[in-house]
Amino acid sequence: MDMFTTRPDIRGNFGVVTSTHWIASAAGMRMLELGGNAFDAAVACGLTLQVVEPHLNGPAGDLPAIVHLAKTGETRVLCAQGIAPARATIDHYRAQGLELVPGSGFLSVVVPGAFDGWMLMLRDHGLLDLQTVMEPAISYARDGHPVLPRVAATIESLKEYFKEHWPTSAETWAPDDKSPEPWALFRNPVLAKTYQRLVDDGAAAGDRIAQIEAARTMWREGFVADGIFDYLKDREVMDVSESAHGAVLERADMANWRATWEVPLTATYHGWTISKTQSWSQGPVLLQALKLLEGFDLASMDPLGSEFVHTVVEAMKLAYADREAYYGDPDFFEVPMAQLLSEDYAAERRKLISDTASQEQRPGRIAGFEHLADGAISRAARNFSVASGVSAGEPTMSHLSEKRGDTVHIDVIDRWGNMVAATPSGGWLQSNPVIPSLGFALGSRAQMFWLEDGLPTSLKPGARPRTTLTPTIAEKDGQRIAFGTPGGDQQDQWQLIWFLRFVHHGYGLQQGLDAPLFHSEHFQSSFYPRAARPGEVTIEPSFGADEIEALRQRGHKLVIAEPMTVGRLTAAIRDADGSLRAGATPRLMQAYAMGR
Repeated sequence: MDMFTTRPDIRGNFGVVTSTHWIASAAGMRMLELGGNAFDAAVACGLTLQVVEPHLNGPAGDLPAIVHLAKTGETRVLCAQGIAPARATIDHYRAQGLELVPGSGFLSVVVPGAFDGWMLMLRDHGLLDLQTVMEPAISYARDGHPVLPRVAATIESLKEYFKEHWPTSAETWAPDDKSPEPWALFRNPVLAKTYQRLVDDGAAAGDRIAQIEAARTMWREGFVADGIFDYLKDREVMDVSESAHGAVLERADMANWRATWEVPLTATYHGWTISKTQSWSQGPVLLQALKLLEGFDLASMDPLGSEFVHTVVEAMKLAYADREAYYGDPDFFEVPMAQLLSEDYAAERRKLISDTASQEQRPGRIAGFEHLADGAISRAARNFSVASGVSAGEPTMSHLSEKRGDTVHIDVIDRWGNMVAATPSGGWLQSNPVIPSLGFALGSRAQMFWLEDGLPTSLKPGARPRTTLTPTIAEKDGQRIAFGTPGGDQQDQWQLIWFLRFVHHGYGLQQGLDAPLFHSEHFQSSFYPRAARPGEVTIEPSFGADEIEALRQRGHKLVIAEPMTVGRLTAAIRDADGSLRAGATPRLMQAYAMGR
């Protein structure tokens, strides 16, 4: 077996910050050094990621976060997942000859959520003022940052499409018809001006909170909204359906929406309490998978062996089958989450896991909801062809297309024990044309709705799409962990693997982040064109030839990824004695953990 190298954890008592980019991590650490807390650091980090990883997230994207408040001991969820516009109806999309919501373009847009979410976090729990927290993002957009090779490659792969169909994107990302060279300084002066104006115009509003509220108002009703809707008016743009469509987003959709705080969904596992978002994200699949796996002796299995991989994959298939059948916005649809997380349900579902790989889609059958299970099986069996345009599918690793957008992740713990795990995404440069007066694109999360009536994920005005974004906080005996990863449908799979090795096999924080990874693509994809790949498992070659062959003998259809290309996990831990440590994946060599 090829061995993996483990780097030491980053340790500190002042604070720790991890993110998927070293510049953003440094921006977050700077806020802690200035006297800010974990929430100030997370906001500065998140806004900076919009600048330095524009192929992975943007200001008009989506943001779920789970936070722990040291003062009260509460764990809360920040929901900054935008909703479907009022005119986003199934009839409207069907009338345009569509069977699926496109994965890019104006019809894929939901209400922009990320910026308002960051401002809500800053207002309610931060300590620093708006200027201080936004300064790193403004500076890197105005003065430049070394562009990542993957950003340069993404822009180059899309440059001709931008020139032909999205000229404002060509002007922003490839000015003078030149894609940026890897590591060259890259600037987005229009975005810098947008963010600077939010700071400057809000400065006269009064105190810190008034300034933040002024920025939120300018975003949803002021000059930012003006820029968006002046651009959208009477305009159609090409999308992945290979047709041009106009927008359904309107001013009232933005003006009336706010990010919110919610209670997390929790489950226990071997003494741990794990907190996730509610069913408007895929987060509960991690909880379901843990309940299924509770009945197996994972501690006796080799964590790098075929038995472990097989057992975890089969449990994930069952959990994700339930995701496809039952998850959706609980404000609009009845989601039987109590049954899905019950001990009795897990015990029955566990019996389906055998020594061989299942090739079937097997959602559970819950009384009164059987039609949803049948529908999920039917949808997975469809053969949707892949269009040749710009797709906004989320999981971008080295073995996948440069044209697909992805996600970023942030973990922060401060000296007081406040914690943030956040997974911003959407609004990336592949999702939509750049708004020329603002310097950023709208998102594409509506592609996760179905154009069928009666489903928890049916397109419905005001509903949240069932997003893949899914940060985690886990705690036991005074130890608390914030962790997460980019990667679309794979997010909870990679987090599950890391957590199981941590709990059952004594893997150190960084050791688990470095260890070989795998994921299933058996179930329905959340992204256009919504394909399922029954029995398919992507796995890193470092598991070794013998274990890989043993998995084939069990019936798994294996895709061997390039070495160290699967998963981009980060994590931060506060131990019971108050000490802090953090780690970040070595994959793609841009995630960093910092502490002091």
